[in-house]
Amino acid sequence: MELVTPEWVMLLLSAAAIAFGHTLLGPDHYLPFVAMARARDWSLGKTLRVTLACGVGHLAGSVALGFLGVALGLQLSSLTGFEGTRASLAAWLLIAFGLVYTAWGLRRAWRNQPHTHWHSHGGTTHQHEHRHHSTHAHLHETPAGSLAPWLVFVIFVLGPCEPLIPLLMYPAARQDMQAVIAVTLVFGLVTVLTMLLAVAIAAAGLRAVRFGRLEPYGHALAGAAILTCGLGIVLFGW
Repeated sequence: MELVTPEWVMLLLSAAAIAFGHTLLGPDHYLPFVAMARARDWSLGKTLRVTLACGVGHLAGSVALGFLGVALGLQLSSLTGFEGTRASLAAWLLIAFGLVYTAWGLRRAWRNQPHTHWHSHGGTTHQHEHRHHSTHAHLHETPAGSLAPWLVFVIFVLGPCEPLIPLLMYPAARQDMQAVIAVTLVFGLVTVLTMLLAVAIAAAGLRAVRFGRLEPYGHALAGAAILTCGLGIVLFGW
């Protein structure tokens, strides 16, 4: 097959357009990373590394399943049904993670409220105010903190790229395996680059925002954002 045929060009353009639109229209592709980065004070570099790992993991499952289906000549309906099950599982795991993260954040904010203690020294009584936790202590200082990015990674690995197999890989297979590889590479590259760009822009903008009295609730707000993504997938098919 010649690389300049109209069919080839349309496949590649379709792969790029679908990947770009699918990523931007799905807040779950970037909002969890932005929210966690703001709450946990990640550097831009760490935020992008976590995003990259989750993006690659997000693609890997669907790519492997798609190539397996094409190679074995499996019916598209059987693969899309399996992908739908994976999507539902990932959405509910995202909801569960968001709920736990929100609850943890609320508990941490409540425990960190300032309170007063009275002390007596040599007949003199005075009071002082303190918090049990520093406002700059982040989740990554705890065992749960080191585990959180891995939990997000696992959720993204379980979550499929819904358009890849039915809209790109199977139509490309009508030509040859070279076309399947090409559209998969274009779709994957555009998806990951769009995720990284969206996260970088949003994280930079959010870092400049000051939440004032809501600042202690940063982790709870991050959990609520993740929870919203999960609910959006279940209720609205994001």
